[in-house]
Amino acid sequence: MRKFLTGLILIPLGVIFIVFAFANRRLVTVTFDPFGGSDPQTGVTLPLFILIISVAIFGVVAGSVATWVGQRRWRYAARQYESDARKAHVELADLRSRYESQEVTRLPELTRRAG
Repeated sequence: MRKFLTGLILIPLGVIFIVFAFANRRLVTVTFDPFGGSDPQTGVTLPLFILIISVAIFGVVAGSVATWVGQRRWRYAARQYESDARKAHVELADLRSRYESQEVTRLPELTRRAG
């Protein structure tokens, strides 16, 4: 079922991607020189669909990094809670083992009183 849903989503996206690439295959020149934009040595000429798709990928990566950085305090708090839970678990195991060892030593004493 999962493969079917993946195919149901990825196949139309692939078709849209191919149609988009064919519709936007005209060459454009990209330059980062604001003063001499007409000089072809400072620019890169590439198909328009590559430019658009690469900008979209850059936006997704930049958004992911910004989200990851923005959530650092929550990750820190989660690590702290996890550390506290581990310490409490170890302490509980220690207390249980002490309690069980005291019960074993007190058991003969209790049976003598009862008998």
